[in-house]
Amino acid sequence: MKLYDGGRAPNPRRMRIFLAEKGVEVPLIPVDMAVMAHKSADITALNPFQRLPILELDDGTILTESVAISRYFEELYPEPALFGRGAVGKAQVEMWNRRVELYLLASITAAFRHTHPAMVEWEVPQVAAWGEVNRPKAVAYMKIMDDQLAINEFIAGSEFSIADITLLVALDFLKPAKILIPEEYVHLKRWHAAVSMRASAKA
Repeated sequence: MKLYDGGRAPNPRRMRIFLAEKGVEVPLIPVDMAVMAHKSADITALNPFQRLPILELDDGTILTESVAISRYFEELYPEPALFGRGAVGKAQVEMWNRRVELYLLASITAAFRHTHPAMVEWEVPQVAAWGEVNRPKAVAYMKIMDDQLAINEFIAGSEFSIADITLLVALDFLKPAKILIPEEYVHLKRWHAAVSMRASAKA
């Protein structure tokens, strides 16, 4: 199998961190998103949405979307369990992963893609006003994460999960989006410092 990788972009990075946590090595095919290589005919043939990562299995099966690919590897390598344990645990991980992805990461991504000059060719049309209104949304969603981390070591409970991977990638994406974590969000800052020290964070 082989994994088409998009470098430091959030979703390819989520996938690499997940694999590193599993201790699984997959051959990477680098795709230079800076030169729009993800929109090439070859990548489009694999994924008409022109998004990365893309996993190509030995039999030619194509899997896209980082969470879907992560679920595939969770089935193959169930430990460590990154999608939770038991009915409630799995539901909590799913809930928090969706919350981080659909609210926080989406707001940060919108702020970046709709205001950064380098994204003009990526986000068509680029609507600066939409980018700006997402900045305070991101800060508000971070408060919810901070409250959750006031009573939990990790975002979905007592164990590290894919939801933590999504949150790490989201917070690291604050810098290019030019958004800061408010100083009073001490629990979120504690969590970010701790999770950033994991070996997988460098993947």
